[in-house]
Amino acid sequence: MRVLVVGGGGREHALCWKLARSPMLSKLWCAPGNPGTAMCAENVAIDTLDIAGLVAFARDNAIDLVLPGGEPPLVAGIADAMDAAGIACCGPSTAAAQLEGSKTFTKEICDAAKIPTASWRRFTDARAARDHVRQQGAPIVIKADGLAAGKGVVVAASVAEAEAAIGDFMEAGTLGASGRTLVIEECLTGPEISLFALCDGVSAVFLGAAQDHKRVGDGDIGPNTGGMGAYSPPPMFDRAMAASAMDVFIRPTLAEMNRRGTPFRGILFAGLMLTPTGPKLIEFNVRFGDPECQVLMLRLKSDLLGALVAACDGELAAFDLRWDDAPAVGVVMAARGYPGVHVRDTAIDLGDAETVSGVQIFHAGTALKDGALVNSGGRVLTVCAQANDIRLARETAYTAVDAIHWPDGFCRRDIGWRALA
Repeated sequence: MRVLVVGGGGREHALCWKLARSPMLSKLWCAPGNPGTAMCAENVAIDTLDIAGLVAFARDNAIDLVLPGGEPPLVAGIADAMDAAGIACCGPSTAAAQLEGSKTFTKEICDAAKIPTASWRRFTDARAARDHVRQQGAPIVIKADGLAAGKGVVVAASVAEAEAAIGDFMEAGTLGASGRTLVIEECLTGPEISLFALCDGVSAVFLGAAQDHKRVGDGDIGPNTGGMGAYSPPPMFDRAMAASAMDVFIRPTLAEMNRRGTPFRGILFAGLMLTPTGPKLIEFNVRFGDPECQVLMLRLKSDLLGALVAACDGELAAFDLRWDDAPAVGVVMAARGYPGVHVRDTAIDLGDAETVSGVQIFHAGTALKDGALVNSGGRVLTVCAQANDIRLARETAYTAVDAIHWPDGFCRRDIGWRALA
């Protein structure tokens, strides 16, 4: 099969790395890709939001399957456009992608399908939002309704912090149109889990679980990021809990989406909070998480391409996936200053990191400049390792991190701490 992966981050490198191992694959492209994807696919200089350009490329190159990595092209309609061109795309329609594109939409789905989630209200007026916060008190969660690249959620510890977030999002316009409407909800407590399911519109199969580390600093302090590391599987979320979560969160969502005439096909990512009264949904995303995808691809024993084809063909009802029990840990290396204004074009020397046994390094914000590897973004590398136990996997990942010479890079040193606590 001829496959096109859309995206250029660590998630897409991991997907290309896994797809390249499929006996079903004959040719693999990645648009736009990065220096890492170039090692296992042919990069194509097409922007992820150039939907017409991506469709034309897929048509001209007889692509059999398109896999969008991130949410922007999905919300922009890549699945609809590929479908109109007669090209299989493992991703939801624009209408179904509103599960990530709009927090309000997701909350309405939860209410209709009786999915456990935090109590919430929607606001389009800053004054009314502030009045609500003062009435409810803190802690409280402020969410931009639209896409915000992982930066649209503030867990406010005080009323003043919540009011500041309302001002930033709604009045200062720091997130543009995405922040003009807010969802304000109760603050849930407990460990967070990322659960993934592969869906064909009617049926779903479990696609693994992981735990992300969102805040920039050790001990979960500092601002939220796109993710500073992940590990899988989370020991506090066993197979029985995963099976239950599929029945409580995933399958009712598919049923409600079907009832509305917008069936969901592709990867459904449920962010769950394991509260004292049971798991509750924090949010839905319509793609793999990053860096969760990287550690999941190390553990997946089944052929990913075969699973994606089954999802596109509506044949997941009798499908199953096999997983390696050995845990995997991924440590994100980011550029100095991230998640704020960060350095760019700083030299990276991977040294002997890639030769460490059990290690796989996935590129994200990297580029080649005069033949040398440099950083082109904030989150730059995900250094992953798999071993027989979580402690050894983490030690191995950090051994590889320490072999990388990049003075302008940094990472958290406590990825996986909850599993070891």
